[in-house]
Amino acid sequence: MTGQPPYDEDADRILAGEYVLGLLPVDEAAKFEARMASEPELRALYAGWAEDFAGLTDGIPEVAPPAALKARIDADLFGAAPSVRRPFAGWRGLAWLVGGAAAAAVAVLLAVNGGLLTPEAELPGYTASIAAEDGSLLLAANYDAEGGLLYVERLAGAAPAGRALELWLIADGNAPVSLGVLPDSGTARLNVADGLRAQINGGLLAITDEPPGGSPTGAPTGTVLASGTVTPA
Repeated sequence: MTGQPPYDEDADRILAGEYVLGLLPVDEAAKFEARMASEPELRALYAGWAEDFAGLTDGIPEVAPPAALKARIDADLFGAAPSVRRPFAGWRGLAWLVGGAAAAAVAVLLAVNGGLLTPEAELPGYTASIAAEDGSLLLAANYDAEGGLLYVERLAGAAPAGRALELWLIADGNAPVSLGVLPDSGTARLNVADGLRAQINGGLLAITDEPPGGSPTGAPTGTVLASGTVTPA
């Protein structure tokens, strides 16, 4: 007997998908890369994911986002000049193949089908992929319209050191309204106020970095890190 645990292809398949999407922490990604150097099976799983994800956009013509999009989001949040754009950092493996927007959508699909999201985060209703332009922050939001509960699952990224992530709703041309400060890990369960529930569908969810505990002014004060539109599930 070698004492080695049995090979778990299903677990490695999910791990390879997370690696391609850039969802693994740096230390886990390094371990995965070290394994790929000596495990051809793992290299094959990686290659399969990369090829499948790249193929998702074969029939989609390349379209650049409107140049003023981020400026409009900043203006909605701050009512002032847009914040300085953060330099493109890129995702390990996938961003250069399919781009951040497609990667964000695939990451949520992988998270649901691969069992990475908690059961309560899979409730039907409305959903949103809240993503940074460079893929450095990615969250999946699910809104239970019947219960007025918004579940936000962080898939990648974290708040800057000494800061917190605060979630805002922008809808119907109104000023941003805070939905709450997100926890450092796990799924956030946010109770949406009665007056905001009708604005969730089609609204924009945006995340800014704020002081611990949230914005001291009741309005966004930090940099816009990620955003996404709520659509029916």
